[in-house]
Amino acid sequence: MLRLADHWVWDSWTAFDGTHHHLFFLRASRALQDPDRRHLRASVGHARSTDLRSWELLPDALVPADPDAWDDQATWTGSVVRADDGSWRMFYTGVSRADRGLVQRVGVARSDDLVTWHRDPGPVTAADPRLYETLDQGDWFDEAWRDPWVLRDPDGDGWHMLVTARVRTGDPAGRSVVGHAVSADLERWEVRPPLTAPAGFGQVEVPQVAVVDGLPVLVFSCWPTHLAEARRRDWRQGGVWVARGEGLLGPWDMAAARPFAHPSLYAARLVEDPVTGGWALLGFRDTEDGRFVGEIADPVPVVRDGDTLRVVAP
Repeated sequence: MLRLADHWVWDSWTAFDGTHHHLFFLRASRALQDPDRRHLRASVGHARSTDLRSWELLPDALVPADPDAWDDQATWTGSVVRADDGSWRMFYTGVSRADRGLVQRVGVARSDDLVTWHRDPGPVTAADPRLYETLDQGDWFDEAWRDPWVLRDPDGDGWHMLVTARVRTGDPAGRSVVGHAVSADLERWEVRPPLTAPAGFGQVEVPQVAVVDGLPVLVFSCWPTHLAEARRRDWRQGGVWVARGEGLLGPWDMAAARPFAHPSLYAARLVEDPVTGGWALLGFRDTEDGRFVGEIADPVPVVRDGDTLRVVAP
């Protein structure tokens, strides 16, 4: 478990250097008192572990940039990959004071050691208004283009970026999709049409893809407050969802997506547990008994169950 006495901790992502699992996470001071205020004060913290349970806190990885930058309000969720030259790249979400934190873009920082990070200038991707909903359309409270998950092309042809996005048509309560961009070299990116169609989710947050025991899956998060009505009627428990696919780039059966049976886990990533050797979800504890917890839970074991995944009961 990772709990900070003076900060709330929420969305996270990992990188493995061969010895340590590095955890990057959003953090904001508990002195804000109201946890709903944390989002526009978020920076990216850093810790490392050998077992995903006991954590050594390291210096923060990223903080909001200086005034007038595109990411001078807050730095949000991302992912880390290793480039062909051996350096590390962190793709992250940024929002600005000029946009009142309402327009999301994706930028990149570089590191040789996973500890000291240097931003590249400017965002590398943003919502293309020809393909995706933007703030001026007025159908949602923000312009969604966040939570980049970057992975190598399964066929070895460059890189793909999956992001939380929304399309321009359909029920506003359910038009979130997995946005898509591609790159040959991690430097220049081309925004492409989404990899999913709207399926009743107002937000498809922190998307991640993996192959678990031979089953390609898309894992994402959405609480019932951001589900379309039909989805909300069928919802029972859980904010982290899984959809089976035909490959790492889909297509995924979003209509059959189901939440994991966990009452408070959110923004969880699939990880290979170094202790058990199996798969697990690593995420944060959201609201319990009406109170925001804001700490990273120990890994929650999951197993393949036919054409889906399920949490293993303790």
